[in-house]
Amino acid sequence: MERVQEAKPNAPEHPPEAWSFGSGADMANELLELALTGRKTATCSLHALYEIDDEAIPEVGGYNIILDGAGEPTAITRQTSVEIIPFNEVGEDFARAEGEGDLSYSYWHDGHVRYFSELLETYGRTFDPTMLLVCERFELCMTR
Repeated sequence: MERVQEAKPNAPEHPPEAWSFGSGADMANELLELALTGRKTATCSLHALYEIDDEAIPEVGGYNIILDGAGEPTAITRQTSVEIIPFNEVGEDFARAEGEGDLSYSYWHDGHVRYFSELLETYGRTFDPTMLLVCERFELCMTR
């Protein structure tokens, strides 16, 4: 990384995290396509999982490598906003920025209750509407 910093002084100090949206190949590809077309400019995750997995909370200005459903790097995003808020306080604007379904709050709400409930089950936990979310807005910086 030191040689990268010398060659590109504005490059991030640490390599970006690489991950895919959602869970499973189909969901990863579907959500990635929404981001590539500009319809998806936000994403959220459960704050509790950062604690469980001992991972750092994303920061404004941070970069991510977004993988497709096959695990191939496909895009680079940069966080433009990061907020930690309770699930039941997420607003319509953020729900719409996630770019999913009919862009309504109810679509976002119902889909995320299902998704987070299933995800938490794998950790032996249950969903609670007051759980904290890490809500990120991002911009697309590069695609392959």
